[in-house]
Amino acid sequence: MNFSNFTILIVFIGFIGLALALTIYFLVKKAPTGTDKMNYLSEIIHAGSMVFLRREYSIILVYIVVLFFILWKLFSIYTSLSFLTGAVCSMLAGFIGLKASTRSAVRTTQAAISGGMPEALEMALKGGSVMGLSVASLGIIGLGIFFFFFKDPKIINGFAMGASSIALFARVGGGIFTKSADVGADLVGKVEARIPEDDPRNPGVIADNVGDNVGDTAGMGADLFESYVGSIVATMAIGATFIKSTLEFMILPLLLVTIGLLSSTMGVFSIYFLKRVRPQSALRNATYISGVLFIIGSYFAINSVTDNIKLYWAVLAGLIAGVLIGLESEFFTSGPPIKSIAKSALSGKATVIITGFAVGFESTVFPLLTIVLAVFLAYKFGGLYGISLSAVGMLSIIGIVMSTDSYGPIADNAGGIAEMSGAGEEIRKITDELDATGNTTAAIGKGFAIGSAALTALALFSAYQKTVGLSSINLTEVDTVMGLLIGALMPFIITALTMKSVGKTANKMVQEIRRQFREIKGLLDGKAEPDYKTCIDIVTKGALLEMALPGSIAIIVPITIGLLLGPQALGGFLAGAISTGVLLGLFMVNAGAAWDNAKKLIEKGMYGGKGSESHAAAVVGDTVGDPLKDTAGPSMNILIKLMTVVSLVFAPLLL
Repeated sequence: MNFSNFTILIVFIGFIGLALALTIYFLVKKAPTGTDKMNYLSEIIHAGSMVFLRREYSIILVYIVVLFFILWKLFSIYTSLSFLTGAVCSMLAGFIGLKASTRSAVRTTQAAISGGMPEALEMALKGGSVMGLSVASLGIIGLGIFFFFFKDPKIINGFAMGASSIALFARVGGGIFTKSADVGADLVGKVEARIPEDDPRNPGVIADNVGDNVGDTAGMGADLFESYVGSIVATMAIGATFIKSTLEFMILPLLLVTIGLLSSTMGVFSIYFLKRVRPQSALRNATYISGVLFIIGSYFAINSVTDNIKLYWAVLAGLIAGVLIGLESEFFTSGPPIKSIAKSALSGKATVIITGFAVGFESTVFPLLTIVLAVFLAYKFGGLYGISLSAVGMLSIIGIVMSTDSYGPIADNAGGIAEMSGAGEEIRKITDELDATGNTTAAIGKGFAIGSAALTALALFSAYQKTVGLSSINLTEVDTVMGLLIGALMPFIITALTMKSVGKTANKMVQEIRRQFREIKGLLDGKAEPDYKTCIDIVTKGALLEMALPGSIAIIVPITIGLLLGPQALGGFLAGAISTGVLLGLFMVNAGAAWDNAKKLIEKGMYGGKGSESHAAAVVGDTVGDPLKDTAGPSMNILIKLMTVVSLVFAPLLL
C-alpha cells in the first residue's frame, strides 16, 4: 500500500468536508432574516458572542505562545508546531461554528414563520452541521498532514495536547458565561419578577442567548474535537509500538474517521427527507443513518488495511456503546425520572433538589457499565490497541453527533428571538418543540461526550503506559497510592473552582438585573429598553477571569507528580482522575438536565403549571443544575483527557 498517496486522499477528503461546511454556512446566510426587531436581536447576540470569543482567544493566545516555546525547548520545533496546529484547528472550529449558530437562529425563527416546523428544523440542523462537519474535517486535515510528513507519535502527540488545552479553556470559560447569565436571568426574571422566560423586559435574556452559543456550540465543539483528536492520536501511538505493519496500524484510525466524515455528511443531508416527521425522530434517524453507513464502510476499511478482522468488533463495540450511553442519558433526562422530580416540586425546593440528586447518582450506573463492557470487548478483540480503536469507533460519526448537538442552541435562540420579537403563540409553539428536542440532543451529546472521554482517556493512558514502559501499576508502592489519591481529588478541585466561579459571576448578574428593574423607569411595564450590553459585559469579564486557574492546574499538577514521584505514580494519578472524573461528570450532567426538563414539564401545565409555587421550586432546582450540567460536568471530560495527554507528551522526560 502506498501510504503517502493514501494520506493525501484522506487529507483531500478533509478539505472537501471543510469546504462543504463553509458552503452550507454561506447558504444559511442567504436565507431571509425576518423583521427589523428580529434582526436587531440577532445582531446583539452575534456581536456579544464574537466579542467574548475574541477576548477569550486573546487570553488563550498568550498561553499558547508560552507553551509553544517550552515544547520547543524540551523536545523539538516539530512538536511545538504540532501543538500550535492542534490549538489553531480547535479555535478555528469554534470560530466557524459560533459564526454559523449565531447567524442561523434568526433564520430558523423566520423559517418557522414562513414554512412551519419542517423548514425550521432543516434550517437549525443546517446551521448546526457547519460546526459538526468543521470539527470532523479539521481533525482529519491536521492529523493527516502531520502523519504524511513525520509519522512520529512523539510529534503527533503535540497536536492532541494543543486541542486539549484549548478545549478546557473554551469549555470552562463558555460554561461559566452561559450559566452565570442563565442563573441570573432565571432567578430575578422568573422567580422574583414572575415574568416569562426570554421576556424582552429581562436585561439578562440576551446574555443568556449569547451563553447558549459560546457554551454549547464553541465549548462543546472544542470538547468533542479534543476527544476526536485524542482517540486518533492514542491509536497511532499504540500502533507505532507494533513490530510489524506499524504504518498500517497508524493510518487505520485516520481512515476510519474519514469514512465517519463521509457517513456524517450523508446523515446531515438526510434531513431533507426526514424533516416531515417529528424533530426528535428526524434527528435520531439522521444519526442512525450515519451510524449504519459507517458500520458498513469500516468493515471494508479494516479488512483491506489489516489482516485482523477482530479489530472491526472493537470499533463496533465503541460505536454501539456511544449510542447506548446516549439512550441511557435520554432516559434519565427525558423519561420517567423527570416526572418524579417534577412531582416532588409540590413539596417545595428542598425535595426538588434531593430528588434531582438521587436521579443524578442513579443515572451513572448504566452508562458506566456500558463503558466497562465496551472496554472488555475491545480489549478481548484487540488488546490495548482495541481499546483505543473503540474510542475512534465511538467518535467516528462526530460530524452528525456535533451537528445535532449544535442544533440545540440554535433552536433555543430561535425561540428567544420569537418571544422577544412578538412573533406570536403559534411560532413559539414550533420553536418550543424544536427547543425541547434540542434539550434532548444536548443531554445525549453530553452523555456521548463523557463516554467518549472515558474511552479516549483510557486509550491515551494505554499509550502513556506503552511510552514509559509500564507493564503494571503497583498499588503496594506508597508513591503510586499517593498519586492515585491526588488524581482522584483533581475532579473535585476543578468542580469546586468552576461552581464557585459561576456563583460569583451569577451574583453580579443578579445584582445588575435587580438594579435595572429598580432604576430604569417603565422597564417592567414594557415601556423602556433594558441595558443588555452591560449584562453581557459582566458575564464576559467574569468568565474570562475565572477560567485561568482550572486550566493551569490541569497542566501543572500531572507534570509535577511525574517529575517528583515518577512514571508509576503518575500512572496511579491518571487512574484515580479517570475513575472519579467519569462518575462525577455523568452525575452532574444528567442531574442538571433532569432538573431542567422537570421544570419544563411543569411549565407545560403539570403539577401546578407556570407561576405556581411548584414552578418556583422547579426553577430553583434548574438553577442548581445549570452549572452542574453546563460548566462543572462537561469540564470533567476535558480534565481527564487533558491531564492524560499532557502526561503522554511529557512522558519522555520521565524515562
